[in-house]
Amino acid sequence: MKTETPLTVLLVEDDDVAAESVLRSLNRISAPFPVVWAEDGLVALAALRGEDAARRVPRPRVILLDLNMPRMNGFEFLQQLRNDPALADDVVFVLTTSDADSDRTRAYHAHIAGYMVKAAVGPQFSKLAQLLTDYHTAVQLP
Repeated sequence: MKTETPLTVLLVEDDDVAAESVLRSLNRISAPFPVVWAEDGLVALAALRGEDAARRVPRPRVILLDLNMPRMNGFEFLQQLRNDPALADDVVFVLTTSDADSDRTRAYHAHIAGYMVKAAVGPQFSKLAQLLTDYHTAVQLP
């Protein structure tokens, strides 16, 4: 029987309330993976590249990405991520307030794994917590 390596989640979210809601929802179901919170795309890239000693994001990992952030928005982050050979295969789920078709299309063109609108994810992000748990169980990550 294979030993599962714990999944790490990198939450890239500038909204403290949304970030806390995600963290609470994962704690509520006793999610078996640590969450690293980065408040914008620049902080997230530094963590992924090992440039931030306080934020380690080992593999396997999944990135939950907000699109609307200061300094570096989600689309700019995705462009940097996909252009970096060491990070290009990272799995990204967009978690955003934007329900615009143009944002959804643009994000999928950047090879995201899924696009979720915060309002549709359920009370206190309950569907998100279950998705991450099921995803980690069903999919083999790099």
